[in-house]
Amino acid sequence: MNIKQGYRIVPFTANRRMVAASTSVGREQSNIHAIIEVDITKPRQRFSDIKERTGERPSLTAYITACLAKTMTENPTFNAFRKGRNLIILDDVTISVLVEREIKGEIIPENLGIRAAQSKTYRQIHEEIRAAQGHPSDGLGGLSGITWLRFIPGFLFRIFVKVASKNIGMMKRYGAVGVTAVGMFGNRNQAVWLVPIVGGATVGVAVGGIVERPCVINGQLESHEHLCLTITFNHDIVDGAPAARFVKRFSELLMNGESLVEDTRKISFH
Repeated sequence: MNIKQGYRIVPFTANRRMVAASTSVGREQSNIHAIIEVDITKPRQRFSDIKERTGERPSLTAYITACLAKTMTENPTFNAFRKGRNLIILDDVTISVLVEREIKGEIIPENLGIRAAQSKTYRQIHEEIRAAQGHPSDGLGGLSGITWLRFIPGFLFRIFVKVASKNIGMMKRYGAVGVTAVGMFGNRNQAVWLVPIVGGATVGVAVGGIVERPCVINGQLESHEHLCLTITFNHDIVDGAPAARFVKRFSELLMNGESLVEDTRKISFH
């Protein structure tokens, strides 16, 4: 540290170098983005009912993940990645949810793979995410837990990420779909959209802020809560028209809250 010069020097840690290498690979992917708002008034009201009844705060990220898993099941060709001249279409929908982790005093993002998400209820996904958030010192099996990666140069790590994104075992573990919800940590009632650097995934959902909008419902002016979302597609695999239909269906599932109703009938919050 050089106080006299008016600055200080700190290490650019191995974890940050891994993140930088991953984003560098992501910049090479040909992506298209849908920047939208979705009316989530119904599910938010049900969240409030659950919290009032049980005292537990439901996870919006888990709800988004559950709706995304159902949308992916209805669009199986999206659950794929490219390997040479072939597309590998995965049977199970694994969704990587970005979770902030504290590793040796440093806060870094790490992927939590929700495996076979299409077969899990909202409640099961909720519990899986909460368990990861509640045990920040435990390893999730992500790249930060692979010690030897910290000692290789950045260009070799970029090669590793490229190879991993075409490896069937790695893709079954982390999936072709990702969700990041860091935008929800902004100010309340603030319209915020994030445009993520998505590499390796075929579909990525970035959750932004929640903002109140005036809406005319049955001739009456009402205040509704809208969720800001950015949905990213790998354009090498997904064309514009199928992407638009995917966004429409995903939005419908988010708006109606039916998967949340069905789940809470089966599983009581405790």
